[in-house]
Amino acid sequence: MLIGTVEQIWRYPVKSMAGEQLNDCTVGPLGLPGDRGWAVKDEEKSEIKTATRIPLLMQCASQYREQPTDDYIPHVNIIFPDGSSVTSDDPEIDARVSSVLGKKVRLWPRQPASNKEHYRRPGVAARVIAPLANVPGFRALLPAITKIPSVDATLRAAFSRTEDEPTPDLSQLPKELFEFTSPLGTYFDAFPIHVLTSASLAVMSQLNPAAAWEVRRFRPNFFVKTADGIEGLVESEWVGRTLRIGTVEVKCEMPAVRCGMASNAQKELAKDPSVLRTIVKEANQNLGVYASVAKHGAVREGDRVDLV
Repeated sequence: MLIGTVEQIWRYPVKSMAGEQLNDCTVGPLGLPGDRGWAVKDEEKSEIKTATRIPLLMQCASQYREQPTDDYIPHVNIIFPDGSSVTSDDPEIDARVSSVLGKKVRLWPRQPASNKEHYRRPGVAARVIAPLANVPGFRALLPAITKIPSVDATLRAAFSRTEDEPTPDLSQLPKELFEFTSPLGTYFDAFPIHVLTSASLAVMSQLNPAAAWEVRRFRPNFFVKTADGIEGLVESEWVGRTLRIGTVEVKCEMPAVRCGMASNAQKELAKDPSVLRTIVKEANQNLGVYASVAKHGAVREGDRVDLV
């Protein structure tokens, strides 16, 4: 079934920073080579950070100096909001980034999956949930677990939920994310591919026309211009199905749960909390879909996207 065509392709060299728009790409076991190849870590709290906690990250941009491969993460240039820049191999890189962000951080390239301490979550919620992740029936217990006050507070902070809003359904997350900030060996939120459609943005724009429903707010890898006649929050129907994008096939694993990053200010985009409020209320907290790679291949702008 034809869904549409690839309108935009995005790669994000540094997690939570503005990315690079590409005309074409390959897709391997970890998605687009170099995607989220670097991340910022709060060394005092020993935690990989995102723009949910450090919003200014999204006003910084990142660019690779060489083309990455599945096994090679090159150095990056980082451009700060004032237009100044620094390279990741500059001896002052951590001091420069820390000064701009107002927090002591270190820029890290992707680490091997064996380096579990690098990825481990700190905090009481992780200590409560992680030991239970392999208990039979764990996912059925999650609604009760997430009502524990300390866990609920952590979730509300992590996903920028107000007191009167629901917290996300975590039952579809990979189990390792209850113990680690990302799948081991990566800096992804959950899965290596994120797909978003023009149909979904059209729905949200109708529901909240005052907001700027700009693709960059939602950080997909593939933004799909849907074919005539395809309307609504279509990605929500794809979980468990396979998409063919160019010569690549991806398995849709779970809806893309939204957090405060969707509302954060970016270059030429003002902060707008109404974006997240609308998604939580009108789209069951989700927009887009996360996917794993089922078949490696290549994608170009204009390629067909089919639900198979």
